[in-house]
Amino acid sequence: MSAFNAIGEERDIDRDEYTPGIEPQPTWCPGCGDFGVLKALKQALPEVGRTPEETLLCTGIGCSGKLNSYLDTYGFHTIHGRSLPVARAAKLANPGLEVIAAGGDGDGYGIGGNHFMHTARENHDMTYIVFNNEIFGLTKGQTSPTSPKGHKSKTQPSGSAKTPIRPLSLSLTSGASYVARTAAVNPNQAKEILIEAIEHDGFAHVDFLTQCPTWNKDAKQYVPYVDIQDSDDYDFDVTDRREASEMMYEAEDALHEGTVLTGRFYVDEDRPSYQEEKKAIGEMPEEPLAERYFADDYDWDQKRSYDLLDRHV
Repeated sequence: MSAFNAIGEERDIDRDEYTPGIEPQPTWCPGCGDFGVLKALKQALPEVGRTPEETLLCTGIGCSGKLNSYLDTYGFHTIHGRSLPVARAAKLANPGLEVIAAGGDGDGYGIGGNHFMHTARENHDMTYIVFNNEIFGLTKGQTSPTSPKGHKSKTQPSGSAKTPIRPLSLSLTSGASYVARTAAVNPNQAKEILIEAIEHDGFAHVDFLTQCPTWNKDAKQYVPYVDIQDSDDYDFDVTDRREASEMMYEAEDALHEGTVLTGRFYVDEDRPSYQEEKKAIGEMPEEPLAERYFADDYDWDQKRSYDLLDRHV
């Protein structure tokens, strides 16, 4: 038995299944890079064999948070910066779910930065997509943690005095076992990277460059891009932390100098996920917690709050 009766069902999946029956009119601006994330996800999920019923998407606040409205899966629209703890809890309770978290650069690297760091450190088995447009878009153009030094905005009219964070380097040093960067202007690579990230056993972080033509007029910096796996100018071992770190540092420097380096930066297939580590020390139940919700004869220590809710069928 599964807490979601569609988990494990083998059937052909069409990407159109991920489009809501009554599709809402997108409120993203024309030319927004967020459309690229939506398209890449709709292409990637069927290829990894995941149905909408097997998928949970947790989003934060901001333009990226609207992703739930346009992707027909289970969804949880969290408060600002809190998509990761909700996603972690869902995965621990029901390991059979494919859990994806998403948020913007302000949501993920700023307000939720502590959750990002510790989710990577613990290597939770999930995919985290960060829409990185170097600006707070939904709240109309404030400086974000990834805005380049000197960037002028409503909150920094004289130019930002702060050096932007390095999201790839932060992810690696925190402990993520899959780190990649792609861009909305590179749809084929975006799809391939999301497939790899979703299939990866562990914390997969994808820094997704999404141009904001409305509030960040520097969006042109995301074109053209260079795929580091296809270029002869960049030769490094993605499984070597030191070489990956050096490549990330170079990519993060180059971004604000007009060269956009995208691709896989670090992949560790050998590190156990958080769930595997907890099983090894006997702190993960053999039966997922989500299954107990369906068991009428399960001996709960306390009254279940779930008894107040209608069950999923």
